[in-house]
Parts: sequence; structure tokens; C-alpha cells
Amino acid sequence: MKDNDSAIATAGIAVSTPDAHAVGDPGTAKTATAKGPGTPKAAATTPSTPKTATPGTHVGRGMLLAALGVAAFSLTFPATAWGLEGMGPWTVVMLRSVLATVPAGAALLAMRVRPPERRHWAGIAVVAGGVVLGFPLLTTLALETSTTSHAAVVVGLLPLTTAACSAVRTGARPSRTFWIASLIGAVVVIGFAVQQSGGVPNRSDLLLFAALLVCAAGYTEGGRLARHMPGWQVIGWALVLALPVTVAGAALALSAEPLELTARSVAGVLWLAVGSQFLGMVAWYRGMAVIGISRASQLQLAQPLLTLLWSVLLLGERLPPAAPAAALAVLVCIAVTQRTRG
Repeated sequence: MKDNDSAIATAGIAVSTPDAHAVGDPGTAKTATAKGPGTPKAAATTPSTPKTATPGTHVGRGMLLAALGVAAFSLTFPATAWGLEGMGPWTVVMLRSVLATVPAGAALLAMRVRPPERRHWAGIAVVAGGVVLGFPLLTTLALETSTTSHAAVVVGLLPLTTAACSAVRTGARPSRTFWIASLIGAVVVIGFAVQQSGGVPNRSDLLLFAALLVCAAGYTEGGRLARHMPGWQVIGWALVLALPVTVAGAALALSAEPLELTARSVAGVLWLAVGSQFLGMVAWYRGMAVIGISRASQLQLAQPLLTLLWSVLLLGERLPPAAPAAALAVLVCIAVTQRTRG
């Protein structure tokens, strides 16, 4: 975040105070003018100090925004299940991306954001392939035959997969504890999937594991690009880049797949487009910018558990006893990796 703090000098000696800087917000430092010979009495009066937000206020706001992002993401699988009630999987995915491009493109135009530099477009293409197309498509196909609670536990491994992908991409060397915790988390999830599938991973499990890989690649590349541009612009340009594919795909899917619109199917797709794909990303990236990636990541640990809750409340699913236990075990493993990285 840019720091736009400045001290404005007036006649005499300007003495800046750190009030505005203490919270890291753009603002104007207080100035006090020393009274000298011939200085008008009014000029010697210290200007009234504008009210500034306290550090606690900023942290609370950032935590709220990040929590809203996590809540939006936790509804993705239930919303997908709703969408599949009246549309085919390809229709759900393509319409979701096309509709999400509307607010994203409008925001880019309204704020007159210049296109990224040429060297960044390859990374944006990876984000588009992983986050805009790959992950939504693979998880939607998996949810045709899998419950949302099952998918939530498997995809709960995403933070670990992303961390491992990031280590490979950046050449970082996490500690041995990090890799042990990651391995334990992977074993828990694979064991859960195998146990629930009768001893052999089924088609939906394979699709979910593939979704983890492509999404981790998209998140890793998006994190790298976020060093050069705001995160919401990364997802915005990825949606715009994928638009020719998603528009053509939506047209083909609508002509090939059955369509029976219901209130739940329409609500599901609209939430996927506006809530999960765009607004959730905006709140999430803004929250991270305020409170930092490490603290925001701790909030994301609750996402699989929230999805399990939504699957019961919104879909009426009955959770297998192993689902909450596996989700909690993965949560502990991720917490360990976050601590070792932090």
C-alpha cells in the first residue's frame, strides 16, 4: 500500500507529529508553527487535528473484510449444487464466468485501470486457466456425483497445496516441520476420500485432486502478480482474458445441455458469479492488504467447516462422522504450516 503521508510546512518551523503515521493511513501530519517576532497571533495557533482512525479500527475492518471473503468462498460448493439442479455443469461454469466479468470489467473501466504490462499477461493466463476455468469446471463436474461435504474436506487441502506450489515456483525452502504437517494433512484427506469411496478413489475424487493442483497454480501466480497490481485487478483481468472462451463455451453449453431454470438454480449461479468469483475476491484481497496475508490465512482455516455447515443448512445433507474429524485434522495441519512459515 502506498504511503501518501506528508508534512505541510507553514510560516515558521513545521514540527510533524507521528499521529497519522502510527496507523499507516494516508493523511496530513499535524503542524505547529513556532511563534516568532512579527508573527500574527492567529498563525501561532496549532490547527485542529483531524480525527484519525485508531490501529484497532483498521485491524477490525480488515478482519471483517477478510472474514466476508471467507464466508463468500464457503458458499461456493452449495451454490454450485443449487446451480446443477437446473443446468448442466458446463452451463454453470461458463455462465458463472461470463456473469462475473460484468462487474469486474465495469470496475476496471470505471476506475480507468490501464492494461497490465506485456510481461504480466502470461501469469494472468495461468490465473485464468486455474482460477477462472480449471477449478470451477473440475469441482462442478465432481459435484455431479459427490456431496458438497465430501468435496469441502478434500478441497480443504488447498492452502497446503498452494504453499507447496509456491515453494516450488519461488524456490523457497520451508522448514521440515512445514513439510511434515503438509504430508500429514495430505494423508488425512486421501484417507478420508478412499474411506468414503469404498477403498478406491472414484471419479469425483480424481477431479477434486486435479482441481487442487490447477487452483494452487493459479493462486501462486496470482500472488506473484499481486506484488505488481492490486489483487482484484488480477482476477479482473483474468476474467476479461478468459471472456472469449467463456462466451463461446456458454453458447455451446446452452445449446447442448438441458436447461430447467428454478429459483435455486438461478440464485446459485448468480452467487457464484457475483459473490464467489468477484465480490468475495475484492473483500478477501482488501482484507489481506489491511491485516496482512498471515493473519488473513488464519481466518481461511474455517472455510471447510463453514462449507460443511452450509451443506447441512442449505442442502439438507447428512454429514458422515469422518467429515468434521477430517476437516479439523486438516485445519490443525494448516495452522502448523502457517506458524512455521510466519
